[in-house]
Amino acid sequence: MDTAVQNGHPKGLYLLFMTEMWERFSYYGMRAIFVLYMTKMLLMGDAEASEIYGSYTGLVYLTQLLGGYLADRFLGNRRSIEIGGILMALGQFVLFFSASTTGASAITLMWIGLTMLIIGNGFFKPNIATMVGQLYPKGDRRVDAAFTIFYMGINLGAFFSPLIYGTLAEKVDFKWGFLAAGIGMIIGLITFFLQKNKLL
Repeated sequence: MDTAVQNGHPKGLYLLFMTEMWERFSYYGMRAIFVLYMTKMLLMGDAEASEIYGSYTGLVYLTQLLGGYLADRFLGNRRSIEIGGILMALGQFVLFFSASTTGASAITLMWIGLTMLIIGNGFFKPNIATMVGQLYPKGDRRVDAAFTIFYMGINLGAFFSPLIYGTLAEKVDFKWGFLAAGIGMIIGLITFFLQKNKLL
């Protein structure tokens, strides 16, 4: 196989690893500063901010059912990942603009950005995990190890992002935290676009 070494893993696994790492870097970084943004910048009460945050995280998981269905029936995994990644990047940039303005416009932009993130995650998340399994023939014993490697990418992105975004948000400005999240998502997308036809 030209995309694998003997007794090793397909090179496509490491592409998915990097793509998912940057997506989780974007996702968890945004989550780390979102409640603080709502309470400190948008001046929402703690209860309202917590309710919005809880609804957001719940809908992120709920839309994965729809994203998986649409991928299976119509779009395919690759296109779904691309659509989801673009929507999430745009959502982070809309949050950047939300944090760059004030008043009702900031809140409106926040809702638009959140909606993009929710829908985008629904397309992205279930399909990239599915593609890991599709790299291997049925019954291949390497699959369990492959998912372990893949989830290391998730943990790596989730570990570093709050440190970076939290520093940007609290020491500089919240908008730079959201901008960093958008840039992280763009890096993941570019990585996927450039290598997908060769490795997947």
